[in-house]
Amino acid sequence: MKVAVLGFGTVGKGVYEMLAHADGLEQGPVLVRPGKADEPWKISDINGIVSDVSVGAVAEVMGGVEPAFSYCAAALKAGKHVVTSNKALVAAKGIELAALAREHKAAFLFSAACGGGVPFLHNLSLAVLSDRIESLGGILNGTTNYMLDAMQRRGLDYASALADAQRLGYAEADPTADVSGLDALRKIMLGCAVGFGLLPVEGLDCEGIESFSAADAADLKKRGLCCRLLARGGKSASGVYAYVEPMALGASAAECSVLDNFNMARYRGVNSGDIIMIGQGAGRWPTASAVLRDLSCILRGERAMLGAGCVSGKADNSGCAHSYYVRLPAGYAGRLPVKEAWRDGGDARVITEPVSVADMHALAAELRGSGAGIFFAALED
Repeated sequence: MKVAVLGFGTVGKGVYEMLAHADGLEQGPVLVRPGKADEPWKISDINGIVSDVSVGAVAEVMGGVEPAFSYCAAALKAGKHVVTSNKALVAAKGIELAALAREHKAAFLFSAACGGGVPFLHNLSLAVLSDRIESLGGILNGTTNYMLDAMQRRGLDYASALADAQRLGYAEADPTADVSGLDALRKIMLGCAVGFGLLPVEGLDCEGIESFSAADAADLKKRGLCCRLLARGGKSASGVYAYVEPMALGASAAECSVLDNFNMARYRGVNSGDIIMIGQGAGRWPTASAVLRDLSCILRGERAMLGAGCVSGKADNSGCAHSYYVRLPAGYAGRLPVKEAWRDGGDARVITEPVSVADMHALAAELRGSGAGIFFAALED
């Protein structure tokens, strides 16, 4: 099967190179920006791929929603299979693309959009065929894991940890999607869509690591805790819950052994129990290998990761409750339901009574609106 590649950045180059050695697959044309078609196999017009009857599949690795959506839609309407590593695209348009694939008897697979080389969505899409998934999530962003690990094991401050991640290629020049938690949130949205048949687009709560400081790292370490950014999704009374937030865990927790830029994805099935996968979550070769895995699955007859009944909906995090570790200006501590508190200079550090995820995120937003700098992390259940 000849495969066209949309995009020739870090991942696109990896996909194109791997196609040269993959059983049953061969290199097709590569879509590049106008003025960049400096080789015969590079083109800058998507119509050259859509109209090419020799192309059986398209691998989209451009990123962003547009023009990626328009290009993938055109390829599916032409009966070509589509695989993508683009989490933003699938979160925004995945249900629509899956419907187009069914209509035109083509495949639409996207396991590379979450976890890089970790086969999280791939395994999850198989598990739902014979098991009922109860919960899913984990450490789904390698950039933030690298930074948190560097701050806690090596004592770096936030700015130094970010600069280090950028130097090593783990963080983009604009790291906002990673450090804000948005990247991990999109991935948990996809996990919910595959695991539960509901893509949550409202009611989501997201807290990243932008407020985490060297002083926070030192205080948590003193208390035998480590911080990781966790994405969580699961079944709730009204549908699903889905959120991202820092979590303070005991040093023996499995997540604390996930170092550097690695990911740890997990799901719990009624029959399987906990399934945990650890590996490289980003980068040229891990992500390209996941794209090739999806293409190989198409050769074996796999066609979909989202069922026809998958719908978009609203997450409900009101039923998920934890105690929280919170650092904030001492004068604001009284606005929290305090279980334990101590002073740290001009700040207070607080352990709260159990608070719902929805309420804690709303309270943090309210405090920040009042001018309070705040860091919070859920405490291990």
